[in-house]
Amino acid sequence: METSFPHFHQASELGKVEIAPDVLEVIAGLAASEIDGVAYMSGGFVGGIAERLGRKNLSRGVKVELGENHSVIEVSIIVDYGVRIPEVATAVQENVKSTVQNMTGLDVVEVNVHVISVHVKQGGEETK
Repeated sequence: METSFPHFHQASELGKVEIAPDVLEVIAGLAASEIDGVAYMSGGFVGGIAERLGRKNLSRGVKVELGENHSVIEVSIIVDYGVRIPEVATAVQENVKSTVQNMTGLDVVEVNVHVISVHVKQGGEETK
C-alpha cells in the first residue's frame, strides 16, 4: 500500500478535490457508530451524543491508510454485551465501506474491525 499520499486527490477539468484522512476518519467513525450493538468507539461513547462531539471524538478508534485512489480503514469498537459479534462486525464493515465510498468516491479495499471490549450494564452502572 502506498502511504506517501497524505490526501485523496481527484482531478477534473474544473480543478482538483483533496480529501484529508481526518475527514475519512470522521465519516467512518459516524458510519460505525450507526450500527446497533456498537456501544463505544475505542473509548468514545456513541449513543445519542455524536452530534454534540467535536470532530476529534468522532474519529476516535478509526485509522485510515490512503493509497493513490483507495484506502484501508481500521475501526476499533466496544460492543454491547449479548450481541452477536460477527453480525455487528460485518454490519460495521458494510456500513463503513458503503458510506465512505458513496461520500468520497474513494475505493475502500478493506475495513478491518477490531473488537477490543464488551460493554456490560449491571444494576444501573455501566462497566467496560
